[in-house]
Amino acid sequence: MQNPDLIEPSGTAPALPKVERQRLHDTVVDHLRRFIVEGVLEPGRKLNERELCETLGISRTPLREALKVLAAEGLIEISPNRGASVSKMSEAELREMFELMSGLEAFSGELACERITAAEIAEIKALHYAMLACRAQNDLAGYYSRNQAIHDKINEAARNSALRQTYISVNRRLQALRFRSNYQITKWDRAIHDHAEMLEALDARDGKRLASILRHHLLEKRDAVLQIQSDVEAAQAKLDA
Repeated sequence: MQNPDLIEPSGTAPALPKVERQRLHDTVVDHLRRFIVEGVLEPGRKLNERELCETLGISRTPLREALKVLAAEGLIEISPNRGASVSKMSEAELREMFELMSGLEAFSGELACERITAAEIAEIKALHYAMLACRAQNDLAGYYSRNQAIHDKINEAARNSALRQTYISVNRRLQALRFRSNYQITKWDRAIHDHAEMLEALDARDGKRLASILRHHLLEKRDAVLQIQSDVEAAQAKLDA
């Protein structure tokens, strides 16, 4: 019986239009990245090129080019003899990456409070309300895209190009895990509460408070992901017993 407090990925690719030739490379990369983030292609899964080509309506050449890009981002692993598979972080790697990201987010928040414009805050507020509407509709994918846009705009408002590049690189590896941290309803609602506090701190240009909220927010996500991973491993162990 399904737990009503737990959101699970469908396990099937979302309905997508066939990829047009124009902007083919970027579009294929974006689609595959979305499959990984939303759990359609789960960690450790071996990728079937034929199935992916059929799903996206493309040939193997653009697919393989896209896989190389995702491998460079750390989202997939390519082995000469075993093909491509979705990357899976160890517990130690997961802890370290979230710790690093919590620091990057906190620093972004501090700088943003010094440099953000009123127009940028208005954009973030609009995204926040759109995010709440997605939560009301139980639309996790829609919620997550707006959630990430908020974090991204705070980072952009920091106006530090070195921080920006590091943030983008680390966040790409964590997006799927950040998405999974909202599978539990209580964690999802807690994240929304955190975002409301972020807005208050941003409005007040209180950099220290925003940094503290963001750091705690990311470490809570780490703990949620570790708990989900532990539950999955325990369930698998029972099946194997």
